Amino acid sequence: MTSIEARTLGEQIYQAIEAAILDDELPPGTELPEIELAEQYGTSRGPVREALRQLNSDGLVVLRPRRGAVVRMLSRKEFLDAYQVREVFEVLGVCLAVPRLTPAQLADLDGLMEKMKTAVFRDDVKMFFDANADFHRFFIDHSGNIPLQQLHLQLSRPMVRYRRRSLALRGNLQSSLEEHEKIMAAVHAGDAELAADLTRSHVAVPLERVEGLDDNEWEQMQTSVLPKGHADSGR
Repeated sequence: MTSIEARTLGEQIYQAIEAAILDDELPPGTELPEIELAEQYGTSRGPVREALRQLNSDGLVVLRPRRGAVVRMLSRKEFLDAYQVREVFEVLGVCLAVPRLTPAQLADLDGLMEKMKTAVFRDDVKMFFDANADFHRFFIDHSGNIPLQQLHLQLSRPMVRYRRRSLALRGNLQSSLEEHEKIMAAVHAGDAELAADLTRSHVAVPLERVEGLDDNEWEQMQTSVLPKGHADSGR
């Protein structure tokens, strides 16, 4: 986590810790002692406590009585349940969005594909998954369905920190890029049904592999230390 100025309070501390969790700088199971955080950010424990309460409400942190806060570790079942719902949401988003996309919007989507290609060339995991997240959210945002947009945001936020870990389940950046290219070809062809089917298969890959893990393997995957910035899984 990067340090922040002494004058920074609740909301800024919340944003700093949230970013560290979502970027996997604070992996699941990491302890978050109020005293140490207050010293790190140069403030009293009050703003830290406020930030931790908000992170708890967001599903990113667990507040344990008399034991302090810890970065939330999803159980294998919680992850599977959330991923199943994500699959439904994103397939629906594609079905609704593809018939509505304008040439300008398709060009924007092509731009996200180019970012993913550049990330694969550079072997840059963070760049790839930032563009990947924007790609999938693009269909939700252009679905014209506000409840879908709200529910997808609520569901996806706690799962963002798993995106780099899901690479080990998927294979590597190149294989993920190829799946996106197939989806994009169907989108350009105006074939919403095919694009939706390909999206379903794409989202289901990590889901199927998590189903094959036992609880110990799942916990090890969550708590393992990942390389920063670049991919080495399957490459």
